[in-house]
Amino acid sequence: MEKLPSSHLNVKLIAFDLDDTLLTSGLEISPATVQAIRKCAERGIYIVLCSGRTENAILPYVRTLNIAGTQAGRYLISINGACIIDLHTRLPLRTCKLDGETLNTVYKEASARNLGCHVCDADTIYADRDTEWTRKDSIMCGLKFKCVENFSDFLNKGHPKILVPAPEKEVEVFLPQLRQVLKGRADVFTSKPFFLEVMPPDCGKGQSVLYLADYLGIPHEQTMGFGDSFNDESLLTLCGYGVAMCNGQEAIRQKADFVTRKSNDEDGIADFLENWVL
Repeated sequence: MEKLPSSHLNVKLIAFDLDDTLLTSGLEISPATVQAIRKCAERGIYIVLCSGRTENAILPYVRTLNIAGTQAGRYLISINGACIIDLHTRLPLRTCKLDGETLNTVYKEASARNLGCHVCDADTIYADRDTEWTRKDSIMCGLKFKCVENFSDFLNKGHPKILVPAPEKEVEVFLPQLRQVLKGRADVFTSKPFFLEVMPPDCGKGQSVLYLADYLGIPHEQTMGFGDSFNDESLLTLCGYGVAMCNGQEAIRQKADFVTRKSNDEDGIADFLENWVL
């Protein structure tokens, strides 16, 4: 599928998903991509890492880009849009949370299917059980892991999201069922085929990018988002320019304005920026 711009794009803020988008399969940002992003920042374009990961799991890539000390690199968006962080003050600009009742509904539904679940803060995964699946996110993101005995009580204080990690086929079955149970109360989607995530409604990556754009006085039509998966849908549909990775999900590529010519392992973002943004 070739969906490329016909001319140069006027952009003032670019948000990048991490896994399978900005990051290679080796979980690194390639030198060519780092260089292209730094050029954008030098031209005053805001660079925002925008991930389902927690703040501490994003920071290593902030350090790789080495622009956090500038105005252009000042902000990041974590937990799929639930939190916007000002890296200069280390304070949140925006936070969203699910209430305890909704969280416990997810916990009850998952437990009935013998599936574990977990919530998180900036540096720790808190799970209801210790299994290969509940540990998967902490291993991938380099976060601490803690099993919580009174998990239901722990959920009552509210959390930005709850995640149910499970084999892909089980997630496929559970996803539509949970969406029906939580209809109107929460957004339910997959970030990876084995990660089912539940978030507050209208609190996704795209909504947070537009919130940040409003805060900075940037017109929505001058925002751009790069992504590959279902948790990036709002990013690609709400930003002025939505760019899907050619290695992304077919449904996401269909909804994007543009699709990169190259994958995340072939400097796809660098190629797009160099040809149509810089």
